[in-house]
Amino acid sequence: MADALHEHAAESLRFIRDTMERAGSFTSIPGWGGFAIGLTAIAASVVAQRFVIAPRTWLMVWLIDAALAAAVGAATIAIKGRRAGTSFTSPASKRFFVSYLAPIFAGAVVTLALYRAGAFAAMPAAWLLLYGTAFVSSGAFSIRVVPVMGICFMLLGCAAALVLLPISNILLGCGFGGLHVVFGLIIARRYGG
Repeated sequence: MADALHEHAAESLRFIRDTMERAGSFTSIPGWGGFAIGLTAIAASVVAQRFVIAPRTWLMVWLIDAALAAAVGAATIAIKGRRAGTSFTSPASKRFFVSYLAPIFAGAVVTLALYRAGAFAAMPAAWLLLYGTAFVSSGAFSIRVVPVMGICFMLLGCAAALVLLPISNILLGCGFGGLHVVFGLIIARRYGG
């Protein structure tokens, strides 16, 4: 009798903890959207590799892919959020987006500064590090896999800081492509699309 009561109490505590975690977390991270973003980034890295000797064209390829990724991400977050009944004005959603968008904004400003300095080779490291930072910081308000993905991006960013542009472009493909595909599939399977 005591064991059954203890087991029931433990199960109730797990349910309460999971419910509170979901209530305080932004859970509309789109796994399938991340997967699609990964596929476009793999294509971008292949195309951009041809232009590493023409850095302005290389940059244009990645900026076009970033705009496409932003559109896919926004659309799939909205779809998943609507399907799950997530409010984008909830405190958890606001905290998620502020902590995610601050490093993204910093990345845009750093990209402009590096462009003006002609430091194209430094861009992949900056992008991977700041994008990873966006996921590490916003992951505090989201599902558990998000900060893990952020750390993986940051590790690739550290590696990109040590190599020349042709290799760091490949690392961009591994990060924005490969990591989005892998973590997109994980999120889709474990967190409802």
